[in-house]
Amino acid sequence: MPRVKRGTVRRAKRRRLLARAKGYYQTKSKLYRAAKEAVDTSLNYAFVGRKRRKRDFRRLWITRIGAGARQHGLSYSRFMNGLKRAGIGLDRKALAELAAREPEAFAHLAQQASAALEPGPAA
Repeated sequence: MPRVKRGTVRRAKRRRLLARAKGYYQTKSKLYRAAKEAVDTSLNYAFVGRKRRKRDFRRLWITRIGAGARQHGLSYSRFMNGLKRAGIGLDRKALAELAAREPEAFAHLAQQASAALEPGPAA
């Protein structure tokens, strides 16, 4: 088996890892082993956080839409059902933006949703 000398490669790897740990508390930014554990943990949290962000934003949008719908006498689920029946295909992000910044436009959507929910003439 050939002999492997890892001088520059090892140093570069360690330098890269310690650069990632810059700003960490005490030995976590200075000592390789502690820094490696801290960086691995932080990368795990970052991975989970990227998944979590999507959930958090969806919850925020639903809360905003629900608050806007309640102002017009509809629950969130009835509002969304009414929009679906009316054939309005706006996503929750856009609806939340309208509820927060364009109350007149959201009122118009709520009116359309409630009209779509009312039973029409018997066929």
